[in-house]
Amino acid sequence: MAGLVTKSTGSWYQVLGDDQQRYECRIKGKFRTKGIKTTNPIAVGDRVTIELEQEEGVAVITTLEPRRNYIIRRSINLSKQTQIIGANLDLALLVVTLASPPTSMGFIDRFLVTAEAYSIPAVLVFNKLDLFSDEGLEILQEYQSVYTNIGYTCLSVSALEQTGLDELRAMLQDKITLVSGHSGVGKSTLINALIPNVSLKTGQISSWSDKGKHTTTFAEMLPLPFGGNLIDTPGIRELGIVDIEPQELSHFFPEMRERLNQCRFNNCRHVNEPGCAIIDAVEEGDIELSRYESYLSMYHNEDSRH
Repeated sequence: MAGLVTKSTGSWYQVLGDDQQRYECRIKGKFRTKGIKTTNPIAVGDRVTIELEQEEGVAVITTLEPRRNYIIRRSINLSKQTQIIGANLDLALLVVTLASPPTSMGFIDRFLVTAEAYSIPAVLVFNKLDLFSDEGLEILQEYQSVYTNIGYTCLSVSALEQTGLDELRAMLQDKITLVSGHSGVGKSTLINALIPNVSLKTGQISSWSDKGKHTTTFAEMLPLPFGGNLIDTPGIRELGIVDIEPQELSHFFPEMRERLNQCRFNNCRHVNEPGCAIIDAVEEGDIELSRYESYLSMYHNEDSRH
């Protein structure tokens, strides 16, 4: 039987079968040896085939259907290993805050590049609007204009006061959306505002996740009352760029992509070459310096924790 993976605790997976029943699933060992370098061979959002076992509600995942796309990041403790945090996505939502805790532009840019690399539309949700002074709102406007000018949608919301949520609901309706962000940006409060009874639901299934007690990081798909699903992911401390070659990187910055054929050299790295259209655009103020600095940081594969 086919099904959709709705939760992962590392060793056990919850699958919503096409019969609308939920099954606790293990995987057959062969998934781990197929040259997949990720710590999780199966991710939330994957379509899989399962075989039922004698014990009711328990099954084995036997095959993984090809993924349309996915978001991947480096594992926190094992820098060489990577983790897929969601698959088959229609939208990637990054919840950011300018204070308590601040989300750096470098972190935002890494997320956007990862989404671009896998052709997933991305939206930035600036939360905690209720904390902003007038001066803060001006800074927020400047921050957002960096991204709206290159074509990204930015929403300002207050999960606490439920401001700006109607626009967000309209955007999420009938889509599978990954929700990501640093710990403390108000992701849980936002999800509780979108799915009012979710805290009750997560409480009810906590005993199930005891099977994966050794791991505290797991993603879970939550149905939205107005149609669609959210994939809630653990707070991300870092976001290393994975599987992107340095020479491809500029293709995933929309404002650079449109100028690539204007450089003097075909193999221009946009680092210090003469006649580089990207560097010229930065100097003329047509490409934001913060974005170019993010590009250089990723190009030289510098630390990804900020």
